[in-house]
Parts: sequence; C-alpha cells; structure tokens
Amino acid sequence: MKKMIALLLTGLLALSLLTACGPAEPQNTAGNSQSTEDAAGADHLSRIQEAGKIVVAMEGTWSPWTYHDENDELVGYDVEVAKAIAEKLGVEVEFVEGEFDGLFAGMEAGRYDIVVNGVDIDEERAEKYDFSTPYAYNQTAVIVAMDNEEITSFEDLAGKHTANTITSTYAKVAEKYGATVTGVDDLAQTFELLLTGRIDATLNSEMTFYDYMAAHPDEQIKIAALGEATQTAIPVMKGEDNATLLAAINQALADLAQEGKLTELSNKYFGRDISQDQPQ
Repeated sequence: MKKMIALLLTGLLALSLLTACGPAEPQNTAGNSQSTEDAAGADHLSRIQEAGKIVVAMEGTWSPWTYHDENDELVGYDVEVAKAIAEKLGVEVEFVEGEFDGLFAGMEAGRYDIVVNGVDIDEERAEKYDFSTPYAYNQTAVIVAMDNEEITSFEDLAGKHTANTITSTYAKVAEKYGATVTGVDDLAQTFELLLTGRIDATLNSEMTFYDYMAAHPDEQIKIAALGEATQTAIPVMKGEDNATLLAAINQALADLAQEGKLTELSNKYFGRDISQDQPQ
C-alpha cells in the first residue's frame, strides 16, 4: 500500500511539473499578433516616421536639379527641396541615385519612397501615380548645334534624330513631333551625341541648358525653340496607403513656398524664380 501511494504522489508531481513548463500564456501570443497586425496596417507615412527616414530617388547627374559638386557632394535644387520636405515630416532623408529610367521602377518595387528629380506631370504618368502640387515650372527647350538652321520650331523635329532618357517627358515630346529618339543614360551622353553630330537635336530643361552653358561657355550649341512651361511635381504611388504621405508632402511644399524657401532655392540654383507659375 505504501508503495502504491508513493507511486501516485510521484505521478502527480510529474504532472504538476509538466503543466508548469507548458506553452506561453495565450495573452502573450495575442499581443505579438496584435503588434504584427498594427505594423502591417500602418500607412506609408506612418512607416516612414517609424523608420525615421524617407528614401528619395534621383539621378545625381542632372545639373542644376541634382548633381555632384567639385567635392563630390550631392547637391542641387531637388536635393535641397527633398531635405526641406524631410525636415517638415520630422525625419532624415536618404538619397539613392540611379539612371532616370529606373527611378520609377524602384519606387513601384518599394525600394524608394518618392522620386524627386524634376519630374514633369503628364497624362501617362498621372494614370499611374498621384502627384504633389507643382513646386517648379519648367520650359522645354529644343537644343541644336550653333550652325543648325533647319530646326527653328518643334514642328521641325519631324524626321530628325534626338536623344534623351527614354521615359523622360522630353523623349515623349520629341516623338510626338515626329522625331526618332535615341535612348541615353544621362545628360552628359546627350550633349556628347549632339556635339559630335550624331543627333540633330535634344530636348531638355531651359534652365539645364543655361546651367550647362555657364560651365561650358565655348560649346557651339543654342536653343532653337521654347515650349510652354511644364509642371514639376513629386510622384507617389496611387492608393489609400499613400494618401497621408501625399497630403504631408503638399503641406510641406505649401509651407516652404509661404516661407520663401522655394524662391530662395530657385534663385540659388537657377538664377531666377521658377517655383511660381510665372517666373520672375
């Protein structure tokens, strides 16, 4: 009898120890699930603020919008605009540089939060992205060799050869007027093709032309025609996930305009104020 009682007590003790070493309490598991759900449910702006940084994509080769100075520091109008927006959002900014044709693909893949690179609003892009309020107004210039007398208007581009990054607004405009566009990676390649006579013209920002000529005053190129000013803005992916981010960017741009910061930066990099609809 004593042996049976001892065995029974031993069994009860083992069962007690097994229960004590059992799985974690249910409320802890539920708490972890709730945290995961909260993170997954946060919108884009909340995730940026949680990370403490916004990832901005740009070329880094398109002066004076985004380029490297003599100290190899990334500078330019868009660089400073992006920094100012990040400050308004209360986060740091991380710049990622790449060829223009890949910037939007990177944003779509979630590698970048926004693209800040002198992006013009056009119908095709507006179908795919939502845009901020414009923060610059930029005239398109037809640029040719100094001795070119055949091209004096956009209509004269018909049957001619031009060069631009393929997904740029400038390439689309050239094709609209009947030009054959050669794809390039950056502005330097574009002007190299023009100066060596391998293309008839290129389309680009009027301000970019003046900036280039300031650095290369002896180059034999000129503006043959100017188009209407386009609206430059910041694209974000469409959808509810980005609604608050777009609203925050618009508020930041409105504050920067009211404070005179956009005018200050525009004058610094372009020598005139292109942040307003009618440049002064």
